[in-house]
Amino acid sequence: MQSGLEFKGYALVDPENFTELQVKTFKPKPFEDDDIEIVITHCGVCGSDVHTLKQGWGESKLPLVVGHEIVGKAVRVGKNVKDIKSGDRVGVGAQIWSCMQCRQCKDGYENYCPKQVDTYNAEYPDGTVSQGGYSTAIRAHQQFVFPIPDAIESKYAASMLCGGLTVFSPLRTNGAGPGKKVGIIGIGGLGHFAILFAKGLGAEVYAFTHTKDKMQDAKELGADHVIDTTQKDFAQSLQGKLDLIVTTMDATPQLPIKDFLGMLYVHGRLVNVGIPDMDKPLPTLHAFDLVPNGAYIGGSHVGSKKECLEMLKLAAEKGIKPWIQEMPMKDAKAAIEAVGNNTVRYRCVLTQDLN
Repeated sequence: MQSGLEFKGYALVDPENFTELQVKTFKPKPFEDDDIEIVITHCGVCGSDVHTLKQGWGESKLPLVVGHEIVGKAVRVGKNVKDIKSGDRVGVGAQIWSCMQCRQCKDGYENYCPKQVDTYNAEYPDGTVSQGGYSTAIRAHQQFVFPIPDAIESKYAASMLCGGLTVFSPLRTNGAGPGKKVGIIGIGGLGHFAILFAKGLGAEVYAFTHTKDKMQDAKELGADHVIDTTQKDFAQSLQGKLDLIVTTMDATPQLPIKDFLGMLYVHGRLVNVGIPDMDKPLPTLHAFDLVPNGAYIGGSHVGSKKECLEMLKLAAEKGIKPWIQEMPMKDAKAAIEAVGNNTVRYRCVLTQDLN
């Protein structure tokens, strides 16, 4: 039976005017036995949306509806779907499909599937272009649909599904917890989540910022120590002290990466999750920079379903709430501009207004 839903959203049609979105109808992927159809109530505005809309990560497939921090109600459930039923409150993050057959998928690393499909601006195997959450509805494979705990309001859950999971995954993977000293670079949309979750996991948290008016925010978010990176020799007293550093900075060319690598304890890890436009590379390193403490440097891609469910459970148990600003979806332009200008404290969440 086909759904009676009309799929429509606020779409990019002209990259030269990337904040001027127009309401467009679109055809979703064919419904399959592993799929869930969701009526959208909330969608977070992610930095990824801005990069994609302004073509910073490459050419977009037009018309394009962005948004991958989605919460809504399941209204149609495929016969193979487990643990979710019609009427449940659920969410979708930055990935919407994977092959479920490769080694990565079978090992629970479906977020690293070579054939994975992003929630928007990507193509399914049949050629259908994925459309995101600034819209009325979405279809997603059950592996990428997450039940939302009753203890978390939809407006708070939405931005957890990309912004939150993007930092929770490397924190959890790299052992953030009691007895560990964790550094968070950048107090923004990702960084504020990283402080909340690192503290929620029980780590001692060091927040690094070059913006003085965010220092008090970092303390209120739970950071045990806040370091002003504009101060000369800010890194000196922390040499060899930290077990893990997660850098969320979008302005990666300005990242004093050698200073941060020096803060790591033996075999400590620096994980980068801030991804700027393609023309802004990481600073150059020399092989000697990794030798004194045997440091590791790497990245992380969104997170798995297992990690997302663990994150939501932690947020529900600890009462973790992101700092958000709500706007109706018709005001997406203002939200996109605020995120792009870095004036949001610290995530924008759009509420549904399309009928």
